[in-house]
Amino acid sequence: MKDTQVSANGMQMHLLEEGQGPLVLLCHGFPELGYSWRYQIPVLAEAGYRVVAPDMRGYGGTDAPGDQDAYTLCHLAADMVCLVNALGEKQAAIIGHDWGAPVAWTCALLRPDIFPALGLLSVPYLADIWSGPPPMQSMKMLLAMGQMFYQLYFQEPGKAEREFEQDVRATHLGLFYGASGSAPPEHRWRFLFSPSETLADTMPRPSGLPPWLREEELDVYVREFKRTGFRGGLNWYRNLDRDRELLGFLAGAKITQPALFAAGEEDAVIQMYRPAFDTLEQNVPNLTKKVLIPGAGHWVQQEKPAEVNQLLSEFLTRAWPAKSGTGDGLASPASMR
Repeated sequence: MKDTQVSANGMQMHLLEEGQGPLVLLCHGFPELGYSWRYQIPVLAEAGYRVVAPDMRGYGGTDAPGDQDAYTLCHLAADMVCLVNALGEKQAAIIGHDWGAPVAWTCALLRPDIFPALGLLSVPYLADIWSGPPPMQSMKMLLAMGQMFYQLYFQEPGKAEREFEQDVRATHLGLFYGASGSAPPEHRWRFLFSPSETLADTMPRPSGLPPWLREEELDVYVREFKRTGFRGGLNWYRNLDRDRELLGFLAGAKITQPALFAAGEEDAVIQMYRPAFDTLEQNVPNLTKKVLIPGAGHWVQQEKPAEVNQLLSEFLTRAWPAKSGTGDGLASPASMR
């Protein structure tokens, strides 16, 4: 697995890359890095793919534009289209986790000629987002009922940054543990909370690491976010209403590519977006599989790498087959550590 740098869509992008064959793009979410796919990259490369996991716009070694408006889904989808071109390829399977899932499905909707296969982890296709009320309107209605939704809390520039950056290690550990399947229900991160609480109040303060995360792995995130801060990633949330405005023409759009959805059975996002999960087959008619993985929470590809690798390998074999591979794409957690 090598670190590379490319110029795409007017930015310098940092990538983790391995393998040769059909291109597979892996899009991470918040607050993560291309490193979040460390268990998937070598396994999919061994199965015969060229696997590329970029630090997304605003993260890690990739440029972070200063303009808050430069973080819409249109910008993010354009980044992936331009990345395919910069890599000298014409097409790619695209797989996204967390915020990477909306990027991936937007790419699939807008450029099906470039992205013929789609994988979504943790966040199902939110088809109603294109035709429903502006997201902030719905969130402010919750606030009027005495419940702060974390995405609304993120809207004020600088506020969440100050809280997250006060202790970057505690922030990542709290989020990684609190949103994972390792935390008991009473210790889990809360996406709804009292307006009188701070964001830090919603996160647990575990005494140790969850069993799926090692200290040196946590250090990678802490080191990068101490250097970059959280502004880039938080700016994605600050464009939710603008995304709705720019992409409203997608109202009623169905994703027609072969697709996979997988999430942790303990993932709070499934609770948050249960109607979208339940109707996924209607809005993604070529969905090949919809899986909830027992014991996993939100960080599913890190918590349960062997299970996710098997699902991705099986899906890609059918939807985006490699011409040749040196392995079956499956690996145990021990072999990946």
